[in-house]
Amino acid sequence: MPADDGRLSNVMTEILITLSGEPLHGYAIKLDIEDRIGDGYALGSGSLYQALQRLERRGLIAEVPELVTDDARRGRTYRIETAGTQRLRDELERMDRVLADARRNDIRIAERAS
Repeated sequence: MPADDGRLSNVMTEILITLSGEPLHGYAIKLDIEDRIGDGYALGSGSLYQALQRLERRGLIAEVPELVTDDARRGRTYRIETAGTQRLRDELERMDRVLADARRNDIRIAERAS
């Protein structure tokens, strides 16, 4: 497995976006991401839980202990931490800059084509 270089993968960013609304179970996170992305996107459980573990190790999210359910299984619910909220803001600002650069580049390409 590659070393954790501190960058956020797309899945990690999507998880932080999802958890910025409210704490959720892993499966609810998966469904929210799939619904938001659409186009038949299917997030694999392995990818989801690996990303959750990395975010938790970095202190960006935390598991919230939950009461035992009626069927005696303990679910894992996650919440975003303050550091996660700040990291998400930073990542969204970075993405805004990338998109702005891409849009400027597209305009230059269109001007050359005329």
